[in-house]
Amino acid sequence: MSAVSSMFHVVINTYRRQMTIPDETSEHLYRYIRSIIKSRNSWLYRINGTGNHIHMLIELPPTLALSDLVRDIKQGSSKWAKQQSYFPQFSGWGKEYGAFSCSQRDKASIVNYIINQREHHKSRTFEDEYRGIIEEYGLEWNEFRLT
Repeated sequence: MSAVSSMFHVVINTYRRQMTIPDETSEHLYRYIRSIIKSRNSWLYRINGTGNHIHMLIELPPTLALSDLVRDIKQGSSKWAKQQSYFPQFSGWGKEYGAFSCSQRDKASIVNYIINQREHHKSRTFEDEYRGIIEEYGLEWNEFRLT
């Protein structure tokens, strides 16, 4: 049997980065997203975020493309959230997303980073955070990434 580890730190922002995920009801959305990930035979180690974005640490089976899973998460959770009274202002996810490969060595620190999202964003905007992650991975920054 092949040995495959396919773990990603995924970041998805709300449409136009609007603050449409209230802290008080965000766990409902996170549980729904967890069910989508589980249905695709993937593992969600952690999910958290703020009003305008989410972070997830996900492990995928070797038979599933990351883009397919993210598409399913965005489509399924967007449709669901728009039908819920918990998210009256939610109008969907942004066009783009970020996904950054991770090693098992990095898992604990990324989980901790995701757990502390609300505290982290008391002093740093999502835009600054996202630009930093993009640049840390050696990718080119482009404002279109914020759509």
